[in-house]
Order: sequence, then C-alpha cells, then structure tokens
Amino acid sequence: MRKEIEEILIDNMTDNGYKFWKAIEAKTPTVWHRPSSSTGKYHKKHDGSVQTVGEHTEEMVYACSKAMRSFNVFPKTPEADVLFLAVLCHDLFKFGIGDPLYKKHTEKKHDKIIGNTILANKDKFLKILNESQIRKLEEMTRYHSGRWSTDAPKNFDFKNYHPETLFVHLLDMLSTNNCLKLPWV
Repeated sequence: MRKEIEEILIDNMTDNGYKFWKAIEAKTPTVWHRPSSSTGKYHKKHDGSVQTVGEHTEEMVYACSKAMRSFNVFPKTPEADVLFLAVLCHDLFKFGIGDPLYKKHTEKKHDKIIGNTILANKDKFLKILNESQIRKLEEMTRYHSGRWSTDAPKNFDFKNYHPETLFVHLLDMLSTNNCLKLPWV
C-alpha cells in the first residue's frame, strides 16, 4: 500500500486495530496489484485503463477518512477500526481464495467469501471488536455490492441494514465510477 494510505490508517485506527489489519494483510494473498475488473468493463480511469484493487481500495480509504464523521465515527476508536477494516477487506478475496496470481478472472462471490471469512474467524476479531461490531463488519463486507451482492435478497433495501453498509457501498460505487480522487496522484 501507498505510504499516504498507511499514514491515514495509522492516524485513524486504534493501535490494536492497525496491528490487526497488518496481520490480516500478511496472512492473505495480495491482490493489490491485480486489476479491479478482469474484463476491463468496470473500474475505468479517465484514460480508459482499469485501476488496480490497491488503487480502488486506497481511494475508498482516503474518502472514508474524510467522511466518517458523518456517522459520528472518530479517529482512534473501535468504530473507526470497523469502517476501515470493511473498506480494506471488501475486495480482499476479489480473486477468490488461494493464490490470486493464477486466477484470470475476478471472483463474483468475493463479497460472500469475505463475509463468511469474518464469521469463521470471529474468535480472532473478538480480540479487538465486540460481537455487534463484528456483525456490522460482516454485513458491510457481505453487502458492499448492494443489491448486486451474492447474498442480497430479491427485495434488498439498505433501510434494513446499518447505515455504514450503505456508506461502504457508496464508496465502492464512487470509486468504481471514477468519482473518487487521491490528492497526491
């Protein structure tokens, strides 16, 4: 990850939350350099190129740091950890589970995979978050694609979910549609 993004995480996450993120990052195959869209249809920049998963996530992290106060979420709190972990993890399995270097296409069910992974590792998340924060994190990642999420019911409506779930979805959509910018790029 870019130095500026690491600084945002350090400035906004608790020490335990940041260390937890670094442990997650170290244990999962890196996809930061892979394209956000394997077909080239989505995540296009102004020049027509497709942004990487890392670039996409960095835009979301930056925007999250600027807008999280609208949810009464403030730096160095467990609630900030939940938001940043959701943003950081939402596309962690964009190329599925296993070695992403050998997968040509993105995994359509990556939202379900990360949601299930959080639930399966609840005991680890309990070291820094409480049960309700873990449920919110799982929801935010599982439904980050909104009505297009793998597990979304046919009558999906954000009013039935935490407001932060809509927030992560909006950050994702804004980045996907080239509406978020990093000031240092």
